[in-house]
Amino acid sequence: MAIRPLLSRTLGLTQTLTHSHSHSHTLTQLRGLQTFSLPDLSYDYGALEPAISGEIMQLHHQKHHQAYITNYNKALEQLEDALAKGDSSSVVKLQSAIKFNGGGHINHSVFWKNLTPVSEGGGEPPHGSLGWAIDTNFGSMEALVQKISAEGAALQGSGWVWLGLDKVSKKLVVDTTANQDPLVTKGANLVPLLGIDVWEHAYYLQYKNVRPDYLKNIWKVINWKYASHVYEKECP
Repeated sequence: MAIRPLLSRTLGLTQTLTHSHSHSHTLTQLRGLQTFSLPDLSYDYGALEPAISGEIMQLHHQKHHQAYITNYNKALEQLEDALAKGDSSSVVKLQSAIKFNGGGHINHSVFWKNLTPVSEGGGEPPHGSLGWAIDTNFGSMEALVQKISAEGAALQGSGWVWLGLDKVSKKLVVDTTANQDPLVTKGANLVPLLGIDVWEHAYYLQYKNVRPDYLKNIWKVINWKYASHVYEKECP
Protein backbone atom coordinates (compact mmCIF):
# COMPACT_ATOMS: atom_id res chain seq x y z
CA MET A 1 0.00 0.00 0.00
CA ALA A 2 1.32 3.44 -0.89
CA ILE A 3 2.02 5.40 2.27
CA ARG A 4 1.53 8.88 0.74
CA PRO A 5 -2.22 8.62 0.00
CA LEU A 6 -2.70 6.91 3.34
CA LEU A 7 -0.74 9.68 5.03
CA SER A 8 -2.99 12.28 3.41
CA ARG A 9 -6.16 10.57 4.62
CA THR A 10 -4.74 10.05 8.08
CA LEU A 11 -3.63 13.64 8.49
CA GLY A 12 -7.00 14.74 7.14
CA LEU A 13 -8.77 12.91 9.97
CA THR A 14 -6.36 14.26 12.56
CA GLN A 15 -6.70 17.81 11.26
CA THR A 16 -10.51 17.50 11.21
CA LEU A 17 -10.51 16.50 14.86
CA THR A 18 -8.01 19.20 15.78
CA HIS A 19 -9.62 22.02 13.82
CA SER A 20 -13.11 21.06 15.00
CA HIS A 21 -12.09 22.53 18.32
CA SER A 22 -9.20 24.88 17.65
CA HIS A 23 -9.23 26.47 21.12
CA SER A 24 -8.09 23.19 22.72
CA HIS A 25 -5.10 23.94 24.89
CA THR A 26 -1.70 23.09 23.46
CA LEU A 27 0.46 21.15 25.91
CA THR A 28 3.70 20.85 23.99
CA GLN A 29 5.17 20.04 20.63
CA LEU A 30 5.91 16.34 20.48
CA ARG A 31 8.50 15.92 17.72
CA GLY A 32 6.72 18.72 15.89
CA LEU A 33 3.26 17.20 16.51
CA GLN A 34 0.72 19.20 18.50
CA THR A 35 -0.56 17.53 21.65
CA PHE A 36 -3.28 18.61 24.04
CA SER A 37 -3.91 19.32 27.72
CA LEU A 38 -6.97 19.48 29.94
CA PRO A 39 -8.77 22.84 29.60
CA ASP A 40 -9.67 24.73 32.77
CA LEU A 41 -13.31 25.22 33.71
CA SER A 42 -14.65 28.74 34.15
CA TYR A 43 -16.60 27.70 37.26
CA ASP A 44 -16.07 25.54 40.36
CA TYR A 45 -17.02 21.87 40.28
CA GLY A 46 -19.88 22.45 42.71
CA ALA A 47 -21.22 25.53 40.96
CA LEU A 48 -23.77 23.60 38.90
CA GLU A 49 -25.49 21.99 41.87
CA PRO A 50 -28.18 20.79 42.34
CA ALA A 51 -28.54 20.09 38.61
CA ILE A 52 -25.14 18.37 38.41
CA SER A 53 -23.23 17.42 41.54
CA GLY A 54 -19.73 18.62 42.24
CA GLU A 55 -18.57 15.02 42.61
CA ILE A 56 -19.73 14.17 39.10
CA MET A 57 -18.18 17.30 37.62
CA GLN A 58 -14.81 16.65 39.24
CA LEU A 59 -14.68 13.01 38.15
CA HIS A 60 -15.96 13.84 34.69
CA HIS A 61 -13.40 16.58 34.14
CA GLN A 62 -10.32 15.28 35.96
CA LYS A 63 -10.67 11.57 35.21
CA HIS A 64 -12.78 10.98 32.10
CA HIS A 65 -11.80 14.00 30.01
CA GLN A 66 -8.17 13.67 31.09
CA ALA A 67 -8.18 10.02 30.02
CA TYR A 68 -9.34 10.96 26.52
CA ILE A 69 -6.57 13.54 26.26
CA THR A 70 -3.90 11.15 27.53
CA ASN A 71 -4.93 8.45 25.09
CA TYR A 72 -5.31 10.92 22.22
CA ASN A 73 -1.77 12.20 22.72
CA LYS A 74 -0.48 8.63 22.95
CA ALA A 75 -2.25 7.67 19.72
CA LEU A 76 -0.86 10.73 17.94
CA GLU A 77 2.66 9.83 19.03
CA GLN A 78 2.20 6.25 17.84
CA LEU A 79 0.77 7.54 14.58
CA GLU A 80 3.80 9.72 13.94
CA ASP A 81 6.10 6.78 14.62
CA ALA A 82 4.10 4.52 12.30
CA LEU A 83 4.13 7.10 9.51
CA ALA A 84 7.86 7.63 9.90
CA LYS A 85 8.39 3.87 9.54
CA GLY A 86 5.95 3.53 6.64
CA ASP A 87 3.93 1.06 8.74
CA SER A 88 0.59 1.26 6.93
CA SER A 89 -1.02 -1.47 9.02
CA SER A 90 -0.38 0.38 12.28
CA VAL A 91 -1.56 3.67 10.74
CA VAL A 92 -4.90 2.08 9.88
CA LYS A 93 -5.28 0.42 13.29
CA LEU A 94 -4.69 3.74 15.08
CA GLN A 95 -7.59 5.52 13.36
CA SER A 96 -10.22 4.24 15.78
CA ALA A 97 -8.21 5.38 18.81
CA ILE A 98 -7.65 8.81 17.27
CA LYS A 99 -11.32 9.22 16.43
CA PHE A 100 -12.56 8.00 19.81
CA ASN A 101 -10.14 9.84 22.07
CA GLY A 102 -9.79 12.93 19.89
CA GLY A 103 -13.56 13.09 19.65
CA GLY A 104 -13.83 12.72 23.42
CA HIS A 105 -11.55 15.72 23.88
CA ILE A 106 -13.41 17.84 21.33
CA ASN A 107 -16.85 16.96 22.68
CA HIS A 108 -16.02 17.54 26.32
CA SER A 109 -14.29 20.83 25.57
CA VAL A 110 -17.57 22.01 24.02
CA PHE A 111 -19.65 20.49 26.83
CA TRP A 112 -17.94 22.46 29.60
CA LYS A 113 -18.66 25.71 27.75
CA ASN A 114 -22.28 24.67 27.27
CA LEU A 115 -22.73 24.75 31.06
CA THR A 116 -22.75 27.66 33.47
CA PRO A 117 -24.07 28.29 37.00
CA VAL A 118 -27.54 29.72 37.46
CA SER A 119 -25.92 32.77 39.06
CA GLU A 120 -24.09 33.38 35.77
CA GLY A 121 -27.15 33.04 33.59
CA GLY A 122 -27.44 29.26 33.41
CA GLY A 123 -30.80 28.20 32.04
CA GLU A 124 -31.75 31.62 30.70
CA PRO A 125 -33.25 31.09 27.22
CA PRO A 126 -31.51 32.66 24.24
CA HIS A 127 -32.68 35.93 22.79
CA GLY A 128 -31.71 37.73 19.63
CA SER A 129 -30.86 35.87 16.45
CA LEU A 130 -30.52 32.39 18.00
CA GLY A 131 -33.84 32.69 19.80
CA TRP A 132 -35.48 33.71 16.53
CA ALA A 133 -33.81 30.82 14.68
CA ILE A 134 -35.04 28.33 17.28
CA ASP A 135 -38.62 29.58 16.91
CA THR A 136 -38.32 29.43 13.12
CA ASN A 137 -36.83 25.93 12.98
CA PHE A 138 -38.63 24.23 15.86
CA GLY A 139 -41.68 26.34 16.66
CA SER A 140 -40.64 27.30 20.17
CA MET A 141 -37.92 26.93 22.76
CA GLU A 142 -40.08 24.43 24.62
CA ALA A 143 -40.42 22.29 21.50
CA LEU A 144 -36.63 22.29 21.00
CA VAL A 145 -35.95 21.26 24.60
CA GLN A 146 -38.50 18.47 24.29
CA LYS A 147 -36.96 17.23 21.04
CA ILE A 148 -33.37 17.23 22.34
CA SER A 149 -34.39 15.57 25.61
CA ALA A 150 -36.40 12.89 23.79
CA GLU A 151 -33.64 12.09 21.33
CA GLY A 152 -31.03 12.03 24.09
CA ALA A 153 -33.14 9.68 26.20
CA ALA A 154 -33.78 7.38 23.24
CA LEU A 155 -30.13 7.10 22.20
CA GLN A 156 -29.06 3.50 22.69
CA GLY A 157 -25.81 2.97 24.54
CA SER A 158 -23.44 5.90 24.95
CA GLY A 159 -23.19 9.08 22.93
CA TRP A 160 -24.19 12.71 22.54
CA VAL A 161 -27.22 14.73 21.51
CA TRP A 162 -26.57 17.98 19.66
CA LEU A 163 -28.06 21.24 18.55
CA GLY A 164 -26.05 22.18 15.50
CA LEU A 165 -25.94 24.76 12.77
CA ASP A 166 -25.59 23.83 9.13
CA LYS A 167 -23.25 26.54 7.88
CA VAL A 168 -24.45 26.16 4.28
CA SER A 169 -28.24 26.06 4.70
CA LYS A 170 -28.10 28.24 7.87
CA LYS A 171 -30.63 25.89 9.45
CA LEU A 172 -30.55 24.46 12.96
CA VAL A 173 -30.50 20.70 13.33
CA VAL A 174 -30.87 18.25 16.21
CA ASP A 175 -28.82 15.08 15.85
CA THR A 176 -27.14 12.38 17.89
CA THR A 177 -23.72 10.76 17.63
CA ALA A 178 -22.57 7.46 19.03
CA ASN A 179 -19.74 7.01 21.50
CA GLN A 180 -17.39 10.02 21.22
CA ASP A 181 -18.05 10.89 17.58
CA PRO A 182 -18.03 14.68 17.14
CA LEU A 183 -20.95 16.33 15.36
CA VAL A 184 -18.71 17.00 12.33
CA THR A 185 -18.81 13.26 11.59
CA LYS A 186 -22.47 13.74 10.64
CA GLY A 187 -21.60 16.44 8.12
CA ALA A 188 -18.64 18.67 7.39
CA ASN A 189 -20.86 21.77 7.45
CA LEU A 190 -22.26 21.14 10.94
CA VAL A 191 -21.12 23.35 13.81
CA PRO A 192 -22.05 22.36 17.39
CA LEU A 193 -23.94 25.01 19.33
CA LEU A 194 -24.96 22.73 22.18
CA GLY A 195 -23.87 19.21 23.05
CA ILE A 196 -25.18 17.11 25.92
CA ASP A 197 -23.19 14.11 27.09
CA VAL A 198 -25.46 11.10 27.63
CA TRP A 199 -22.74 8.66 28.64
CA GLU A 200 -23.59 7.23 32.07
CA HIS A 201 -20.42 8.74 33.54
CA ALA A 202 -22.07 12.16 33.05
CA TYR A 203 -24.94 11.43 35.42
CA TYR A 204 -24.97 7.96 37.02
CA LEU A 205 -23.62 8.91 40.47
CA GLN A 206 -26.54 11.32 40.87
CA TYR A 207 -29.35 10.06 38.66
CA LYS A 208 -28.50 6.33 38.55
CA ASN A 209 -29.91 4.88 35.33
CA VAL A 210 -32.69 7.47 34.95
CA ARG A 211 -31.28 9.42 32.03
CA PRO A 212 -34.52 11.40 31.42
CA ASP A 213 -34.21 13.04 34.86
CA TYR A 214 -30.68 14.14 34.05
CA LEU A 215 -31.86 15.55 30.73
CA LYS A 216 -34.70 17.37 32.47
CA ASN A 217 -32.46 19.08 35.00
CA ILE A 218 -29.45 19.92 32.85
CA TRP A 219 -31.45 22.66 31.12
CA LYS A 220 -31.26 24.65 34.36
CA VAL A 221 -27.51 25.18 33.79
CA ILE A 222 -27.28 25.39 30.00
CA ASN A 223 -25.19 28.33 28.83
CA TRP A 224 -27.25 29.76 25.99
CA LYS A 225 -24.97 32.79 25.86
CA TYR A 226 -22.18 30.58 24.55
CA ALA A 227 -24.47 28.93 22.01
CA SER A 228 -25.64 32.35 20.87
CA HIS A 229 -22.04 33.55 20.51
CA VAL A 230 -21.17 30.62 18.25
CA TYR A 231 -24.35 31.07 16.23
CA GLU A 232 -23.77 34.79 15.69
CA LYS A 233 -20.18 34.14 14.68
CA GLU A 234 -21.30 31.69 12.01
CA CYS A 235 -24.37 33.73 10.97
CA PRO A 236 -23.31 37.37 11.33
